[in-house]
Amino acid sequence: MSVRSFLSDVVYSAYGRRLIQQAAGRHPRHIAIMLDGNRRWAREAGFTDVSDGHRAGAKKIADFLSWCQEADVEVVTMWLLSTDNLNRDPDELTPLLKIITDVTDELAAPGTPWRLRIVGALDLLPADVAKRLSEAAARTEGRTGMEVNVAVGYGGRQEIADAVRKLLLQHADEGTSIHELAKILDVDHISEHLYTSGQPDPDLIIRTSGEQRLSGFLLWQSAHSEFWFTEAYWPAFRRVDFLRAIRDYAWRHRRFGA
Repeated sequence: MSVRSFLSDVVYSAYGRRLIQQAAGRHPRHIAIMLDGNRRWAREAGFTDVSDGHRAGAKKIADFLSWCQEADVEVVTMWLLSTDNLNRDPDELTPLLKIITDVTDELAAPGTPWRLRIVGALDLLPADVAKRLSEAAARTEGRTGMEVNVAVGYGGRQEIADAVRKLLLQHADEGTSIHELAKILDVDHISEHLYTSGQPDPDLIIRTSGEQRLSGFLLWQSAHSEFWFTEAYWPAFRRVDFLRAIRDYAWRHRRFGA
């Protein structure tokens, strides 16, 4: 290691400790993140195949989850593939789906602590991909570690439509009429049928790559979330960036509309 690298490590280590102190132990229970910028990172790094960016981004995921675990986060939601992404050229989409299934298998491997939940419209995915994702999540049942939502084939509007559809089918099976349902329907009825049912809504939503919009991510659940945007592309996202997000979250005063 060069002297310059050594000094850089020392400075970042000291800065990281300072950020942790500034957060004063106030951490989000649920962090959601949009892993954006893989393709742009690949192009700027000189790669001709954007799949190299997706692979680099996939390697970052385990590190990110370990940072969340260190910060006592209980739930993490990672958006890996949107419903809009399913319209990409097959030459890009096919290897991307393989990268996603491979990294999900790695997160579910023996010795890893995560409890996986696949959130998204699996029926929109190729059958073999949906099967691998579901089987990976099933292998983590019973674990007591941090809960990790892997959002694949996910769209916020699609999720709300699916929740309403499930709600209607449930009440149809129970013999409830439309008029009876209309009288009792409230937000909790819909929340119970979301992909993330039973989990706290995200306290903090992070988006990498400089984009400052939700793009349909967790439309229902993000009503009171705090947002944090960074210019860093996902493969270049560092622990110090994560700690800045945690520090900024801790400094905010959440009023929940009051």
